[in-house]
Amino acid sequence: MADELTRSPSPPCRLLVVKSEQPIQLSQLLTAPAHSIINQASDSRLRLDAGSINADGFGVAWYGPHDDASTPLGPCIFRSITPAWSNSNLHRIAERVKSPLVFAHVRASTTGALSEENTHPWSYYNLVWMHKYDLPYSTLVTGCISEFRKIIRHLQADLSDEYFGVPQGNTDSEWAFACYLERLSKITDPKARTIPHQLLRQAMLETVQLISSYTQRIGVTEPSLMNFCVSDGVSVVSTRYITSATEEVSRLGETFIVATHVLSSSPLLPPLPQAASLFFSTGSMFEEYEPGMFRMTKADKRERIILIASEPLTFERADWVEIPSQSLIVITPQNNLLKYPIVDQFFQHHAVSVRSDRFASRKGYRWNRTVPTANNNPPTTTTTPTTAGTGLGTQGNAVVAPL
Repeated sequence: MADELTRSPSPPCRLLVVKSEQPIQLSQLLTAPAHSIINQASDSRLRLDAGSINADGFGVAWYGPHDDASTPLGPCIFRSITPAWSNSNLHRIAERVKSPLVFAHVRASTTGALSEENTHPWSYYNLVWMHKYDLPYSTLVTGCISEFRKIIRHLQADLSDEYFGVPQGNTDSEWAFACYLERLSKITDPKARTIPHQLLRQAMLETVQLISSYTQRIGVTEPSLMNFCVSDGVSVVSTRYITSATEEVSRLGETFIVATHVLSSSPLLPPLPQAASLFFSTGSMFEEYEPGMFRMTKADKRERIILIASEPLTFERADWVEIPSQSLIVITPQNNLLKYPIVDQFFQHHAVSVRSDRFASRKGYRWNRTVPTANNNPPTTTTTPTTAGTGLGTQGNAVVAPL
């Protein structure tokens, strides 16, 4: 898989979300894997510019057991502006801390000064937030939200005094967090110890739609990249989203047709915008089978551990599923993985249009896909075979997998 991973168009940040039924050692996620998020900071395989590194700081947030009422409200957070690979305190913490829910982020700064205040993740009471992006081709001096300096006035005008004062730095990512808190406050109390995942999801959808509307209001033409992650320590909501109706989706050695574009590696073709990469892996245990080499094992259909990462932590290609753009992922308190499409003017049905049903028909399987027309509708439904031990299927009215 290492040789097959294609490169993204720009130096990105890297993120990792882990939710496990049992506390997991941070070192198994951050430092021990040969392609851990810390190693990705200097050796990303999903990056176009191999010379670019994530040396502008890092952050790790983790929660204690939620069944302990004496646990203080809010996650523990360790952030630093030093390169992640050279921070000895990070390695010491990783060897001694276990947690059932972890957020990790390594930063390549784009907007905002190099400071701890501008370093992901951020928290508000029991909520934690971070964001990952790849820079668009022609906007290498902006951040995830294109022309953010022009839209920040509109965003701030929609904030109440309480959430206007939340950002301590000046990154677009942290101001997006303030926007999220404002939307969440309309439907529940953001200070609550736990929040139903349905409300976390609703606020996330409204945040993405609102920021997208700001960019349209001032006529921004460059795409904005919004891979947001939020958690209350029990549930997780994550997005993979780009404000573009045409997108490059050539990854892992495959090329697809999107809209009217046929993609290839030809330098004569103009580059298309590309959503920031995002993958997930689920199973029973994330185990080390030889020094530095990890894999996801599946003992039964239950998903006892779920990883969401901007880049796979292992070279076991079968362990990872790429999350399609314009999607929202929910991890419930019961560790069910739910996928919802973000249906707007940028949503494309290419996942349906480019895949043939001939293979499924030859195997005697039924091919049946439906696509919703609005965000309030149920998520995409898929009738495909499932394999014992994969944990694939449906939960409620949402698809668990495959994507």
